[in-house]
Parts: sequence; structure tokens; C-alpha cells
Amino acid sequence: MIAYFVLLILLSIAFVTLDMSLRTWLIVGAVAMLFGFLSGATSWWLSLLTLVIFAALAAFLYFLPDARRRLISAPAFERMRELMPPISPTEQAAIDAGTTWWEGELFSGKPRWERLMSLPKPRLSQEEREFVEGPVEELCALSDDWDISHRRGDLSPATWHYIREQGFFGINASPEYGGLGFSPFAQSCIVQKLASRSATTAVTVMVPNSLGPAELLFHYGTQEQKAHYLPRLASGAEIPCFALTGPWAGSDAAGMPDTGIVCRGTHEGEDVLGFRVNWDKRYITLGPVATLIGLAFRTRDPDGLLGEEEDLGITCVLIPADTPGISIGNRHLPLNAAFQNGPNQGKDVFVPLDWVIGGREQVGQGWRMLMESLAAGRGISLPAAAAGTAKLATRASGAYARVREQFGIEIGRFEGIGECLARIGGLTYLLDAGRVVMAGALGEGEKPAVLSAIVKQQCTDLSRMVLNDAMDLHGGKAICTGPSNTLASAYQQIPIGITVEGANILTRSLIIFGQGALRCHPFLLDEMRAVSDPDREAGLEAFDEALRGHVGHVLESKMRAFVLGLSRGWLGKGFGAGAVRRYSGQVEHLSASFAWLADLALVSLGGDLKRREMLSGRFADALSNLYLASAALKRFCDNGEDPAEQPLLDWSCQYALHQAQEALDGILRNFPVRYLGPLLRIAVFPTGRYLRYPGDELSRRVARLLQTPGEIRDRLTEDIYTSDDPAEPTAQLESALALAIESTDLRKRLKKAGHDAGGVLGWEAWLAERIADGDVNEREADLLRRWRSAVAAVIAVDDFAPESVACQDREYETDDDD
Repeated sequence: MIAYFVLLILLSIAFVTLDMSLRTWLIVGAVAMLFGFLSGATSWWLSLLTLVIFAALAAFLYFLPDARRRLISAPAFERMRELMPPISPTEQAAIDAGTTWWEGELFSGKPRWERLMSLPKPRLSQEEREFVEGPVEELCALSDDWDISHRRGDLSPATWHYIREQGFFGINASPEYGGLGFSPFAQSCIVQKLASRSATTAVTVMVPNSLGPAELLFHYGTQEQKAHYLPRLASGAEIPCFALTGPWAGSDAAGMPDTGIVCRGTHEGEDVLGFRVNWDKRYITLGPVATLIGLAFRTRDPDGLLGEEEDLGITCVLIPADTPGISIGNRHLPLNAAFQNGPNQGKDVFVPLDWVIGGREQVGQGWRMLMESLAAGRGISLPAAAAGTAKLATRASGAYARVREQFGIEIGRFEGIGECLARIGGLTYLLDAGRVVMAGALGEGEKPAVLSAIVKQQCTDLSRMVLNDAMDLHGGKAICTGPSNTLASAYQQIPIGITVEGANILTRSLIIFGQGALRCHPFLLDEMRAVSDPDREAGLEAFDEALRGHVGHVLESKMRAFVLGLSRGWLGKGFGAGAVRRYSGQVEHLSASFAWLADLALVSLGGDLKRREMLSGRFADALSNLYLASAALKRFCDNGEDPAEQPLLDWSCQYALHQAQEALDGILRNFPVRYLGPLLRIAVFPTGRYLRYPGDELSRRVARLLQTPGEIRDRLTEDIYTSDDPAEPTAQLESALALAIESTDLRKRLKKAGHDAGGVLGWEAWLAERIADGDVNEREADLLRRWRSAVAAVIAVDDFAPESVACQDREYETDDDD
């Protein structure tokens, strides 16, 4: 019996390492089992049983197609036709939107690394680099976030003018229409830099360049619409907004109650065909100042003016904001961010048919248009904003930990602070890698809908974790708001990015795996399409072929999961050498395990899986963290595999792979078939869970990198705004860090002699005494003065006169007895 199991394991290892086809492996396995049975070298009954199974699988999968179709495929086909509900138009639009890229490779259980590694490293062109270092830098300098958020409640007129003048509203618009024509990576870098300075400025710029009228016009508009609107949008002559979300349809945007009834009406003195539209929308960014409203509404044609169907689906139109019947409401105040955001309503607004984006042919096609265009907002702007705030927090935290002293030593030398710094640095490396790879893929023409959801959800969540740690590290300095506080606004407003473009809770529990199972699975979508085919015979033939591939896929994923788990990833193909080879092999193991468990869950639960949201969320966690680990490997290799960057790669990959492993463990512990989980665990983790959270020594190394000026710190936090103005907090931090390092040896010498240069009252008298005693010379005294002044500026917190913080506009009720 031992020989039998050894033979079976060796056959499985050969399958994985020799990259055999399943057909070849079944034949070889059957021959091996026959030899074991005839020679008596292995357990005769187990060998015979396995021989029969191998032969049956080979016959049904490859040699007896008619029998397979009659005995297996046809009954399964009919059963699925009975059970599977029809796919709604909105579901079909989401399924068909975009492309499948690296997430499909991970979902397959057998990722082809060349598909990821062949993606060119995204780079800014000379023109894009000059824009980032010129106009973007200047716009950051103009964007005093304290002034914007707490004094004006808006951008200054000079800032609005500069945004228009420099073409910020047309970053990705074609030069043909007056835009800058920049790449998705350039757009990402621009938003990232602006977000590191002011969320209001970043949102004001990013919204017109993501999901909105310009994006929809460029892809779907008529030539007349493009020629009229795109130059005006790019120049800022028109300020756009897009009204999608309403009080009764937030995350369920497809369930909007806003309606447009096809009718005839008068427009510019002529009787024309159009819609009588009523809507109630809220959370509309730029809505209060918009001159052009993009609107989505459900279209009905009860009189058959456009055809026989009454319910035509969702339609997208462009409406001038001054059109009669439109009411622009008051402003929302999203967590004290001052970007323009508010509700608007329309009552019996007549919208001519010519205002439909794309004209009459696009009536009812709005949901498809929105789904296909969503990648820009989810995949570029929100991850970029998250990266900007995370990088700011990373740079500030590393400097502050080196500058700030408690108990006579730098706080960065405390292990509790070091642990916090390691998370800040590792998570920033991870989320930025995800951002860059996503932007690079979009630049190469990919539109991965599932991956954009992953990147949006993970980047915004990881940025929140970074900011939480940064706030803890800065302590009291961070909780007192004011012009010198670099973190408070970002910390307060990070939930905005987590909420918009699909709330992260629903993105994780419904979209990533729910949509990914259809879009990314190698065979499931083909099976569903075959079942839905009105031609039964053609559907059965397509279903039979897909089912054969699906069964083979399940068997292959199972063997890969076991063999790669047994070797802890070392028998995977992987790529590269050293740590890269090790981590890529571990990704392959977890990818195969994910693919196998996903298929088993789908078989066990069928359509009920989408209602098991906790289980679906764990599958999403596993897939998302496999993507992040892959992106970190890609980033490290693109940077030349710099040994100095190795600690960041190690920390981020170990973190992401551990998270993926724990997600799979959670699936096994909560597997829908109660007693199957422990058995599946043997196949997925035959040697136990072996991936560990980053260790203490690695965390110390990452923490030191963040506190040490140099290429790695600069590379980790590149393309964010750091001012040269000595009055600005970012400039003060950098100055204090440099002076703290320059004066380190001097302060150590004084401390060793019993003269602590830290928090001494009457410090100037103390320094005069040191000079008089010959402990320091004049040059050293000047260095100490500059160091102490710089540190004092950094650790200072803002305070305000009582009357300046009183609520002047509030009417108070007073008690007559007071």
C-alpha cells in the first residue's frame, strides 16, 4: 500500500514538473497502475481501482465522445437549463464588459508568468514628465488644503483658472479635441501627486478624466457630439458631472427608479422625438458647479415610438445644466472635503433624442457603456489617490520617527514603532505595485473589469491601514488639525475612496469573485452561454466541449494544488531566481488551490454561492492578494532586482501570500459541505500552512529603510508633492531629518558626557554653558541650534484663538435663568 501511494505521488509530481497534458498523464498513469497490479509491487485492489478510474476518465474525456455526450453532458445540460435563471441584460452587460488579463491567469490555477512579465514597465514620456514636474507641481503649490477646506470651502479662483488654463480637464482626451492625450500611467501619476497635497484638487481633476461625459463621449458619442463637446470639456469651458447614484439606488445603480418616457416635445421651436425625464440624484461630484450633466435613467416607450419594446433599459444622455426643470441642490460636505459635490433633480425635463450619447442607436445601451468605461475610475483615479496619501504618510512617518525623541532616544528605535513603520512601508510598496501594473495594463489596451475592482478595493483599503498606522505613530501631532498637520485631512477623508465607484464591502463580497467566476474561469462562461443557446443541438455540442475541458481543469488543479503544496511551491515553474523564484512558486501553489476550491464551491452551491457572501469574500481576498504579490514581483524585476529593495519585496510578498493562505484556510473551515473541508485541507496544505507573516528582523530592516534618506526611500515615495518652502510642513520634515542625521554623532558625544541636548528648558543658556566649557565649538553650536529649531517646527501643533473656532453662524438657545 505504501508503494501504491508513493507511485501515485510520483505520477502527480511528474504531471506538474514535466507539464504533461492530462490525456498523456491518464494514459501513463493507467500503464503504471497496470504494471503495479500485474507485478504485485503495489496494493492489487487499489491499483486495479485506480486503473479503472484512469481508463474511464481517459475514455470519456478523449476517446468516447458520443457516450460522454449521451450519458453525462446531455443530462447535465438539461438540468442546468431547468435550474439556471436567464441572464438579465444588466448582468450580461457586466459580464461582457472589458477584458480578462492577469486575473484570468490566476483564476486558471496555472498562471503563465510571461503574460505578466512581458508587460512593458510603464514610463512617463518626456512631455508627461515635464507636465508632472511643471504644471502639476505648480498646481500643488497653489492648493493650500487648509485654506481650501477650512476657510474657502472651495478651490481659489486662481486655482480654478490654472486648472482650466493648463488643460487638467483634458488629461486623457485626444489632442484632436484639444486634450493632452496622456497615457493612463501619466493620469495615475498626476492624480497621485495632487492627492498627496489636496484631496479637493485631486478629485476636481480626476472626475472629469474618469467615468463621466468625456469618457463616454470619446468611446460612444457621435462625431457631431465629439466635435462640439470634447474641446469644450478639455478646455474647461464646460464643467461636467455624471448623475448616476440616487437615494433609492446606490450600489444597486441598475435598480435606479429615475425614468425617461419616450414622447414628442418642443425643442428650439421644433417638434422632435425625445424623453420626458424625472430623476433624483445625490453624491454628484462637481454637480453644484457643472454646466453639463451626464445622466443615466431607465427608459420606457409605452407608445412604441422607437419600436415594439416598452422597457428599453438604461440610457445615458448629456443635458445642459440650465435646461428648464433641472434643480441643482445644496452642497454635500463629504467628511469636510471641499470638492464640489451635491444633489440634483429633474422634473418633467424634456430631453431631445439628439442628446443621447451616441444618438438613437445607443438608447438603452447605457449600462453596457458604463460597465465598459468603469475601469478608468476604478483602475486609475482611485488607486492613484490612495497611493498618493499612502506615500505621503510613508515619507512623513519615516522622517518623524527619526526626528522625534522620547525617553532620550529616537522613537523609530522602539520596536513598537518599527513594527508600525514596517507595515506602512510594506503596504505602500504593495498597493503602489498594484497601481502601476494596472495602469500599465490599461496603457497596453487591456480593460480588465475584475482586476480594476480588485485594485480599487485593495488600494483604498491598504491606504486606510497605512494612514491608521501613521496616525498612531505621530500621536498627538496628528490629532490636532491645522495648517501644519499633513495627515488629518487624508485620514478623515480616506472613507470617501472606499465608498465610491462600488463600496468596498460589496466589491469584495459580491463583485470580485461573483463576476470573476464568470469572467475569469476558463470554462464556466462558455457553459452558461451554451445552456442559454436557443438552438438546443448547437448548445449541447458547445456545452459538451466546455464540460470536457472543465472536468480536466478540475483534475489538473487538484493535482497541482497537492504537488505544489507538498513541495511548498518549489516544484512550480515560477520564474527568476532566489526570492523571486520562491515567491512565484508559492503564487502558483495558492493559485492552483484557489482554482480547485472555487470549482468545488461552485459545484456544491451552484447559484447559491453568490448569496454566501462571506465565502465569496474569502475567495476575493485570496485572488486579490495573489494579484498584489504578483504585482510586487513585477515591480521588483522592473526595478532591476535591486538588492537594496529586497526587504520591501520580502515584506510585501510574505504579507500578501500569508493573507491569501489565510483566506483559503477560512474557505476550508467554512466549506459548504460540512465534512469535506478537512479532507480538502489534506490536498491543499499537505504539509500544513507554511506561509508566515513577515518576521521581526525583516520588519526592522524595512523600518530602517523608511528612516534613511536615499534612493530606496525616494523610489518608494516618488511622484508625490514635497515643498521647498521652509514654512511648509513637508519641507520642515525633510530639513529636520537631514539635520537630525547630521547632528547624531555630536549629540551622542554630548549625551555620553552627561549633557543631553534634547528637551532642556532654558536651552540657549545650556548651549552657552557647553560652549563656555569647551564641549562644543561655534560651528557645532550652530548645528545644534539649527537642529533644535527644525525639530521644534516639526513637533509643534497648531492652536487657535477661541473666537476663531467658535460656531459664529449657529443660533444658540439660552436659558432665561442663565
